[in-house]
Amino acid sequence: MTRRGEVLIAVINSQKDFELARSQCWYRMPIAQVEKLKQQGYWFPQWLAFYQTKVFGTEAYAVNYYARVNQSREVYRWEFFPDQPRDAKSEQRYCKLELSSLERLPQPIVSQRFRRVTFIPTTWEQFKTARTIEELLAHDNSLGT
Repeated sequence: MTRRGEVLIAVINSQKDFELARSQCWYRMPIAQVEKLKQQGYWFPQWLAFYQTKVFGTEAYAVNYYARVNQSREVYRWEFFPDQPRDAKSEQRYCKLELSSLERLPQPIVSQRFRRVTFIPTTWEQFKTARTIEELLAHDNSLGT
């Protein structure tokens, strides 16, 4: 049985964050966003997919990569970046999603128009058959726009 939220499409808008996901196999989400997803019944994802923004050039405005979520835990920002100064920003809490190695989709899921994507919960079946972000959003208009 599938459920909305078993795959979570997450925005990734920096090369540095993508490299961390690729090489260190983790992604961070603000705790407030996790709580919102929990309230909507879309938490805990089995898979995390990445919607890449304009900084990714030819891969922009599309989902090209995904990974299995192995586990999650709450951490402080300074735990991710111990070399950065300890300040108010470093004390922010995040959910660290520990991932398997990134896999490339055989065909990207593209956005047909400009939109601000944050997180889109979907099912595995919808994720594997979608060709556009709009197809995923058609199933749930409450998130992702």
